[in-house]
Amino acid sequence: MKTIATTTAALLGAAAIVAGCASTPATPDYDKLTDEIVKASFRDEGIVKVTTLTQTDETNRLCSAADVAGKPLDEKTAKRIEAENLKAVKWPTDGKFLGDWREGERIAQSGRGLTYTDDATVVNGGNCYNCHQIDKKEISFGTIGPSLYNYGKIRGVADPSSPASKAIVEYTWGKIWNAKAYNACSNMPRAGHTGILTEAQVRHVVALLLDPKSPVNQ
Repeated sequence: MKTIATTTAALLGAAAIVAGCASTPATPDYDKLTDEIVKASFRDEGIVKVTTLTQTDETNRLCSAADVAGKPLDEKTAKRIEAENLKAVKWPTDGKFLGDWREGERIAQSGRGLTYTDDATVVNGGNCYNCHQIDKKEISFGTIGPSLYNYGKIRGVADPSSPASKAIVEYTWGKIWNAKAYNACSNMPRAGHTGILTEAQVRHVVALLLDPKSPVNQ
């Protein structure tokens, strides 16, 4: 979303300058024109819908606008967005935050799903490896996000009953479910909030990060 809006605005601005226009459209006009271009250029195909690309989500819209302007959101707006996204976090229905780290590893190392050739029965991957180091044995991983190696070991979750451990467990769940609850314009996908991962899958990924037996913490 951010990339489409940012790129379109830049191209339109450059075209206006080249054409020698006396003035260029304001940012709201860019937003409207971007949506019109997207709707005219794309179509619903399989599980992928055009509405996925439009700026109907306030969080995405405001963060895209800030990116186009080249400056971060003001603190008051950022805090409001984070608070609203935190309220939208769906906590585990059975109260269990940790699943099977082995399943979590499979999910984190899979980028499968969400393309137009898939159907609703395809199990999505988390694509976590594309932005994070997860295991010290990995020979290739992304660096957009921080390394997750020793995530649980560094933060100390040996005693689940301690307040500190409980806070880390809840934060980890919340961050995976809706990263913008903690960083308004985070580049991290809102895996649970947008339906990329199911509640069960999020539980497994949390276990991957926090279970002492997980390769993350070895």
